[in-house]
Amino acid sequence: MAANISLKQLKVFITITQHDTLTSASEALFLSKAAVSMALSELEKQIGHALFDRVNNRLILNQEGQKLLPLADELIERAQDIGQLFDNDQSLSGLLRVGTSDTIGNQVAPYLLSDFRAATGHKSQSLFISNSALICEKLVDYELDLALIEGKTLHPQLISEQFSEDEMCVICAPDSPLIQRASLSMGELENSEWILREPGSGSREFFLRAIAPRLEHWYEAFQLNTTEALINSVSAGLGLGCLSKLSAEPAINDGRVVEIKLPLDMKRRYWLLVHKEKYQSPLLKTFIQFCYQWRKESTR
Repeated sequence: MAANISLKQLKVFITITQHDTLTSASEALFLSKAAVSMALSELEKQIGHALFDRVNNRLILNQEGQKLLPLADELIERAQDIGQLFDNDQSLSGLLRVGTSDTIGNQVAPYLLSDFRAATGHKSQSLFISNSALICEKLVDYELDLALIEGKTLHPQLISEQFSEDEMCVICAPDSPLIQRASLSMGELENSEWILREPGSGSREFFLRAIAPRLEHWYEAFQLNTTEALINSVSAGLGLGCLSKLSAEPAINDGRVVEIKLPLDMKRRYWLLVHKEKYQSPLLKTFIQFCYQWRKESTR
């Protein structure tokens, strides 16, 4: 029944899952809308099932489509492996799509990718930086090959392994009365105002898990979706901030903000995530291995 399924049809199918409309999928594939529509129709006819629900001009992956997606993704990746198998040049090839949460994307990934390129000679990687929740969503939808995030996720379709760690810190404005004290108890932060990242962010998740439960009364003064805005708001005296020490260090060194020492374990783990059903090409396997062996040098 499905003997004549082609790689082109599967490529069209995967691209549509990533773009939701025939128009944007056809632009991504450099094909006409009619050609994309025909390839999808033929695939659905051969399989004997619709793979998408049609909703207001959008194509939403249905249950049958979800069953096909891991296999289609694997076949396309394996076809690329076959193409590389007989190359005289045995170096890694293909595009590696990496997703990272904010701190890792800004402070860690540039060094990690630079070292990976130097070690392997592989130069084709893309980096998508957002909050942990959106990164996980894109990983589940096969829009990313792997993710490096700060908060742990319990998503049933994702495998997560620790690959590194960092330290969190609490910062205040340089003129805050809190900095007159050598060390603070949690009680001295009662009724404090906080500037937090948006829901889905690793640093917000850390604050809500490690600090908020130890305060009886605290208030969210602002919710911001960039680290730079958070640091500047703390510097301007709008509230306290909780974020990665790596991200805060330049502002602490410049005197724009001051770190408050708290009697808490402020360590946080970094996690490497892959989809359980994702086919691990030689490139993906090599990069995963590299991440586990790699540690950001403390001198950086």
